[in-house]
Amino acid sequence: MNKGVLYIISGPSGTGKGTICAEIIDRRDIYLSVSTTSRNKRSGEIAGVTYNYTTPEEFRKMAEEGELLEWAVYNGNYYGTPRARIEQLLDEGKDVLLEIEPQGALKVKEKIPETVLIFVIPPSIEVLRSRLVSRGRETEEEINARIDAAKWEFMQAPKYNYIVENDDLAQCVSEVMSIMDNCTAKRKKVYKLLMSE
Repeated sequence: MNKGVLYIISGPSGTGKGTICAEIIDRRDIYLSVSTTSRNKRSGEIAGVTYNYTTPEEFRKMAEEGELLEWAVYNGNYYGTPRARIEQLLDEGKDVLLEIEPQGALKVKEKIPETVLIFVIPPSIEVLRSRLVSRGRETEEEINARIDAAKWEFMQAPKYNYIVENDDLAQCVSEVMSIMDNCTAKRKKVYKLLMSE
């Protein structure tokens, strides 16, 4: 009866999603699901921690065999969420956190309607561009492509349960934690009502 809650954090590249998730993991008893991708591993990333890396062929096979809760193509690469582990954790009453883009998040929401969607926005497009430039990982052309992608992602934000702005990291993390605390409290009330029948 006491199932876990699935939280999804999305937002354009450069909004600080990864940092926010890391802060939440440090402060909350929650499992961070590791997505699978066909893209190459970047410097500093760790297989099995940052992503599970695979080939496009193997990824397509996983998708065909129903091993993914959702999958999408983003910037020419496949990204997906392994199904079995997440369902197992939720059934065990454990909360799960996913950091995925809106295309995938909305697919998960269709399959698991009680999923809580949280969209992270930057203070402005100019701040977003500045953050992308300061990372020093992408060319000007790639940054422009990410900004274009961000504009589509912003259009998906109203479909989310919550929208938070990451202007100040500590404040943003605090807001996300409050959302989770509120969801947990409401869930406990529902289970209490059900058990009293």
